[in-house]
Amino acid sequence: MTTVPAVHATGLVKTFGDLRAVDGIDLTVQPGEIFGVLGPNGAGKTTMLQMLATLLPIDGGRAEVFGVDVAGEPHRIRQLVGVTGQYASVDENLTATENLRLFGRLQGLSRTDARSTAQELLGSFGLQEAADKPISAFSGGMRRRLDLAASLITRPPLIFLDEPTTGLDPRTRGQMWDTIRALVAGGCTVLLTTQYLDEADQLADRIAVIDRGRKVAQGTPDELKSSVGASTLQLTLAPDADMALAGQVVRRELGEEPVRTPESARLNVPLPAADRAADVLIALRQGGVAVDAVSVAKPTLDEVFLALTGHDTGENAEHPNDATEVAA
Repeated sequence: MTTVPAVHATGLVKTFGDLRAVDGIDLTVQPGEIFGVLGPNGAGKTTMLQMLATLLPIDGGRAEVFGVDVAGEPHRIRQLVGVTGQYASVDENLTATENLRLFGRLQGLSRTDARSTAQELLGSFGLQEAADKPISAFSGGMRRRLDLAASLITRPPLIFLDEPTTGLDPRTRGQMWDTIRALVAGGCTVLLTTQYLDEADQLADRIAVIDRGRKVAQGTPDELKSSVGASTLQLTLAPDADMALAGQVVRRELGEEPVRTPESARLNVPLPAADRAADVLIALRQGGVAVDAVSVAKPTLDEVFLALTGHDTGENAEHPNDATEVAA
């Protein structure tokens, strides 16, 4: 028996005037996995997610959720998915309990069921002590947990998380990661977007890398890392070193294209084997290229993204507002 994919999309297209925000993306998410969509601000991640969630019409291509056509049966799709956006959708003038009861009633639960579901979710997300506090008194992490709880009221089998840890401190991010893992352990499938490389590495079973509206790579974290070499030689050149000459030396020695990081004097060199690092260093010295610092390590997703796109994810930049992200 074949398993129907949780998400199956082919050739997805979304345009805003002359801008192709999503440009022919194919995507398949299997039940029970955490699938990460990695890309910088403006890559089209949120736009794609909103198309799959029926929040934006699909301009081209086709998408199915558990075999149900997204464009043809949007009401059925909304019964199958829960969506948590980049910004909390809860009402700040209500308490946590009141918010969850309200969401439950809006989704068709009886008063009794809405009340019991709210209490169950508050317990599951560690919010019992804050149940009667107004949302205006919540921390950022508490808001995100409550927002995620609200998306689970009808216990959908598929959860869309759009940059779920935006603006959270490292400790709270770790708590959210544990919550996401627990959702999958409980039987959910999760499709999340992120610009945080460590988040994709820690959480995702498989990752699609998206840049400028197109999918440029897909695989497990290890598969993506191995695509840029078994090891990476990280070179910090001396301030007066010739970067162009260093690149020529690396290409001549290894036949590989070095990746220049945002730091002006830094090169990442993919190595077919770690012991080839010595060959590169000797060639650089013979070529008169001075090196200040050297390290050899396994590739990271940072290096994968740089190699695939020629730039970083911009994860330290400020997040755009919703309208900008949708349009981009």
